[in-house]
Amino acid sequence: MSKLSEQDIEKRLLEFPGWDYYDDAIHSEFEFENFKDCFSAMSRIAFECEALNHHPEWTNVYNVLTVSLTTHSKNGVTEKDFKLAAAIESILEPEED
Repeated sequence: MSKLSEQDIEKRLLEFPGWDYYDDAIHSEFEFENFKDCFSAMSRIAFECEALNHHPEWTNVYNVLTVSLTTHSKNGVTEKDFKLAAAIESILEPEED
């Protein structure tokens, strides 16, 4: 898997509103109702990270989850990062009633 060009990354980001590209990574921030909901989402995401064998750089402060995705072995963003971003978006998608 090769590192994507900045142009390719910007084009792919059109599919991911709320994600930005800087510092050789794609980044997003998610806000939840409370700490428990945020931590629960992180736990669900962790299972997907293990399945993909790709792990985010992330922080959690109370109800906010900040995520950065990069492929360290390629020194930048690859398709692997977009695959994980899509999985995160799918996990965090609001449930329809």
